[in-house]
Amino acid sequence: MFRAGATMAPGWRIDAAASRRDQGRTQRKGNPMRASSWRRWSTGAALLLLAACTRGDPVPVHSVTAVTAYPHGSDAFTQGLLWHKGYLYEGTGRSGQSQIRKLELETGAPLATAALPGDGFGEGIALWRDRLFQLEWHGGKGRIWSLDGFAPLGTFDYGGEGWGLTTGADRLWLSDGSATLRIYDPDTFEQTGTLKVTAGGCPVPRLNELEWIDGRIWANIWRTDRVAVIDPDTGIVTQFLDLSDLPHGRASGESVANGIAHDPETGRIWMTGKLWPRLYEVRVEPEPDGEYRQSC
Repeated sequence: MFRAGATMAPGWRIDAAASRRDQGRTQRKGNPMRASSWRRWSTGAALLLLAACTRGDPVPVHSVTAVTAYPHGSDAFTQGLLWHKGYLYEGTGRSGQSQIRKLELETGAPLATAALPGDGFGEGIALWRDRLFQLEWHGGKGRIWSLDGFAPLGTFDYGGEGWGLTTGADRLWLSDGSATLRIYDPDTFEQTGTLKVTAGGCPVPRLNELEWIDGRIWANIWRTDRVAVIDPDTGIVTQFLDLSDLPHGRASGESVANGIAHDPETGRIWMTGKLWPRLYEVRVEPEPDGEYRQSC
């Protein structure tokens, strides 16, 4: 659990109240620059440093607690996760190893699988009607599968990189590792807009796996234990979730938190990560236990 003032990944700092900044003074030794030139240089450098360290208004942080643990394939490089009618669907990555899978929750056993052709690197997945969309990291082209049996139904184009994908408000929302989500018509896959994601007025980059939950977009933030909860109308992060208390058994630095699924009928939420041996049904604590100020 994050505590006030605890520093984790770069740019991830929890503050109980206002941000505290250390103040220091750099002394020049033996510099041949004239005093006026030095003052101009140091003043400019200080302004640049101040701009680089600007932080937005604080956003509340809520802890996430594991309720129940389930088996999860430790070979699954999880890139996308969703729940549909009693089963988990998972998209996995890595070149030449990427799949889409239908999983039994209680055992983690694959009930059906399909492999991406060639050396495709799978990314996020989303369900629309009776079709599953699966992104690929590079190449700007994704795959369409039938929900029943994973029959290949074609491809779709989006340009650039594909990271995360979810369905909500009759639209598809795509992340590409930046602080901007792209919005698509799920029937035509024509892009209809973008959404800039900010926290306290500062952009939130590295948005990864996405899930639509109760009118909000939940986004894993790559290489952190954070999830951003995003208002899809404004792009504002209304809260951050802290996943650091989830036991992960990480095998490597690649084994980061990634994968969120939600059952809208029961309200249950599951989370996992890349190469994690467990998947967790989780509870978000209702009261925040800290604040986070996003760096601009």
